[in-house]
Amino acid sequence: MMGSSNRVRVGVVGASGYSGIEAVRILATHPFVELTVLTSEHYAGREVADVYRHLAGFDLPAFEELRPDLVKQRAEIVLSCLPEKVGAGFIAEMVMAGVRVIDLSADFRLKDPAVYRATYGIEHPAPALLREAVYGLSEFHRGQIREARLVANPGCYPTGALLGILPLIRRDLIEPSSIVIDSKSGTTGARRAPQIDQLFAEVNENFRAYKVGTHRHTPEIEQEIGSLLGRDVAVMFVPHLLPVTRGILSSLFMRPRNGTTEQDVRNAFEASFAKSRFVRLLKPGELPELKNVRATNFCEIAVHLDRRSGTLLVLTAIDNLGKGASGQAIQNMNLMLGYDEAAGLLGVAPVP
Repeated sequence: MMGSSNRVRVGVVGASGYSGIEAVRILATHPFVELTVLTSEHYAGREVADVYRHLAGFDLPAFEELRPDLVKQRAEIVLSCLPEKVGAGFIAEMVMAGVRVIDLSADFRLKDPAVYRATYGIEHPAPALLREAVYGLSEFHRGQIREARLVANPGCYPTGALLGILPLIRRDLIEPSSIVIDSKSGTTGARRAPQIDQLFAEVNENFRAYKVGTHRHTPEIEQEIGSLLGRDVAVMFVPHLLPVTRGILSSLFMRPRNGTTEQDVRNAFEASFAKSRFVRLLKPGELPELKNVRATNFCEIAVHLDRRSGTLLVLTAIDNLGKGASGQAIQNMNLMLGYDEAAGLLGVAPVP
């Protein structure tokens, strides 16, 4: 059923967090949808513009408490921005009621419930949906996403890493066991809840690695690489916290197969992303920068084959709230609804 204005009715639950309000910002000017329900436990009953003044002047519903019965009545498709271990039951209820869902948490990304248990410390709340959920890396799963009832939106770090790795795995150009992922993220990757290590005095004029060898995105990255390979793989992933608000710059180090040339690498990326509006393969000598993807759904990619050390370096830059979260979720929503996947997403980065 279409909305009264012939626009698809969309709900955002958990709409007042960073990824939620970024989704609201993008959807507020989307040409084909209507925001009909926005939930926030903290700000229920308040107008969006009273909390986020940058959205003043847009015709948006007020924040309200999460009531699944009302969401089912008002929305045809939902972006769930609820945290892990919180939203899975709600999502299962929506899917069973015929409401399509894009989940921005990690609850449906991992296909193996044992891996989920090891990573998040609990049994999965809705294991029956794990196999059905489609991993929403848009550039690699378009066909499945179009037909999906439930899309598991990728994590921010995995998005930046996988866009730089999977094209090379497809063409068997690298040794998978050699992959080292060095990623640096802005502070909004840690969500909006207050944390001591996210305070200004802890982040400003500082730069640090964290959760080395234990980050929850590692099994997600390994799952997707392993799925393409047809076997298990282990990678080294080292995340860092940058003293910036948003953006992820990833340096991906790999050992190329014997005989691999830089042109082979470029050809692999060109073939994988020939129809991708949001992936920019940079010219030789150009390097990605966060400012060029800020507040967008774009990913910049550069490659360098270092013959002296026998190392292939791929660099990627994304906005962790854009291509790494809400932008990609809306790209997936567009695919699910049969629209141009770029609808509502062609904004230009605010440079400088």
